[in-house]
Amino acid sequence: MLKYVKWLMAAIMLTAVANGCGYNTLQQMEEQVFRGWADVESNLQRRADLIPNLVATVKGFASHEQETLQAVIEARAKATSVQLSTKDLGNAQAMQQMLDAQGGLSSALSRLMVVVERYPDLKANQNFLDLQNQLEGTENRINVARQRYNQTVEAFNAKIRSLPYSLTNSLILHLDRKEYFKAETGATQAPTIKFD
Repeated sequence: MLKYVKWLMAAIMLTAVANGCGYNTLQQMEEQVFRGWADVESNLQRRADLIPNLVATVKGFASHEQETLQAVIEARAKATSVQLSTKDLGNAQAMQQMLDAQGGLSSALSRLMVVVERYPDLKANQNFLDLQNQLEGTENRINVARQRYNQTVEAFNAKIRSLPYSLTNSLILHLDRKEYFKAETGATQAPTIKFD
């Protein structure tokens, strides 16, 4: 009987030490980072899913704008081909590659919207208006998901660098710092607006 009591006491102490050293906390926080990233990915996928319908609608009105439409199609293909796994969230180069691909898609969509401005009939088309509203809402969702992801990354990165969590991480878990979702290259410059 004394043997079982010793095992029980050892199990209780091990649980207390594991909880006190942050072992469980760090793993829960890493899962929050992964969930935040999944939210970003699902919203990026929603945008990618809307684009073929948007392109098809514009094509019906502006078939001679083939170069712009093709650029959007190619940018979408490139953006959806760059995939990050949760293991890549600590890899700055992989994250930058994904950001560049998404930036190319955003740029192509901006050019498409400039083309749309030349077609009053298209701008008044209900299908186009619905798609444009959905795309705008999706862009807002992407922005919110990016911000939430960055908040979870900030909390996680700070936690693995503070005591006693840093000891637990360096001795037991070996979790890597996660990369933030950063602004696209050139995002700090205001766009040039031309009225032709």
